Formats: sequence, structure tokens, C-alpha cells
Amino acid sequence: SGIGREVACRLVLDGWQVGLMARREQPLVSLREMADDRVDYALCDVTMPDAPDRLLTLIDRLGGVDLYFHAAGIGSQNLDLESQIEMNTVNTNAVGFCRLVNVAFQYMKTHGGGHIAVISSIAGVKGLAPAPSYSATKAFQNTYIQALEQLAYSQRLPIRFTDIRPGFVDTALIAGSGFPMKMKPEVVARHIVRSIYRRRHAVVIDWRYRLWVFFWRLVPNCL
Repeated sequence: SGIGREVACRLVLDGWQVGLMARREQPLVSLREMADDRVDYALCDVTMPDAPDRLLTLIDRLGGVDLYFHAAGIGSQNLDLESQIEMNTVNTNAVGFCRLVNVAFQYMKTHGGGHIAVISSIAGVKGLAPAPSYSATKAFQNTYIQALEQLAYSQRLPIRFTDIRPGFVDTALIAGSGFPMKMKPEVVARHIVRSIYRRRHAVVIDWRYRLWVFFWRLVPNCL
């Protein structure tokens, strides 16, 4: 749903053969109807123990992978630090992220390379008091992708990386919130696909958020 769905739509319209993974089947079915001969899918939650196997099975059905695009993520404001909220976020945004990106990396390492692109967030720039585990896991994603790019370079592997860092996007994740400068998913998806085609390394979507991040880095940590 959200950004992932919009990016999938653009890739299908651009002529890609697309493999989809998500928790709910109906959105996958509707995307498959766009181009039944070029779209395959598998039901999967990134926190499931067999998620890596499901990804590899889908890749095998597709005959390989040139681009792995990871858009799975959750987040909640958690001022009371409810343990279950924190752990669910860590399991999805850190553990699940790490396991599946690692599968894509290992596959590309032994099958001629490829491109790994992930949705992280500008929230990884600094800790966010209302959402500690969310901002921490986004910082993990930023650093992990940076480290994998260094690893690929040191091993002379033809694997490219794009870390996409949006601000507030008008999706179900922040539905009903009063966050400012919310962007439409289809606009964000257009920027994402263009950044992937241009092989950008790290991208903050929209000039307003690039300016925001610049000044946010200057704010003292205690604030």
C-alpha cells in the first residue's frame, strides 16, 4: 500500500516484470490485473520466520532480480514507551528489514549484481522523542545500507544502492495526523523511480525536506 503500491504501478507502466510481496492479498490482486503476464506476487510479512524463503521462491519464479525495492515499515508515536509497540517496530523496521535486504544482497552477489533500493526516512537523522523506536530503526536502515554499499565496493560487486528518505507522506501510516508538508504518494513515487534510474545513493524527497534536514542537524540533541 502507500508508497510501495505507487512505485509498483510506475514500474509496471514502465514495462518491468514485477514481483510483489505484502501481507494482504487484495492489493496484490489489483496490481496484478494491471499486467497479468508481467506481475507475480506472494503473501508475506517481513517478520515471518520464513520470509526470506518466500522472497527467494518469488525471485526464482521471476527468473532473477535486477531491482530489489524494500518499502515495508511501521511507526507509532509512543510517549509512554509501551514495550509491545517498540518491539513491533524493531522487528519490522530493523530485524525484518535486515533479513530481507540481506537475502537480496546475497542473491545479487552470486547472480551477477543488481540494485537494492529502500524506503527509510528523514526520521533517521535525529532521535524523535514521540517515536523512539521509529527514529532509531530508520537510523539503522540508513547506516546498514551505507555499510552494504561499502562492502559491495570493497568486494568489487556490481551491486548499487539507493536509500530513499521521504518526509511526511499522506498514507495510512500517518492517517488522521496533523503533520505539516504532507506529500502525495504518487508524487513521491515519481521522485523515487527517477532517483533509482539515476542510480542516486541517498535521496531526501522534496527540496523543503532537504532544507528541513539541513537545519534539523543543527538543533542540539537535548531538544
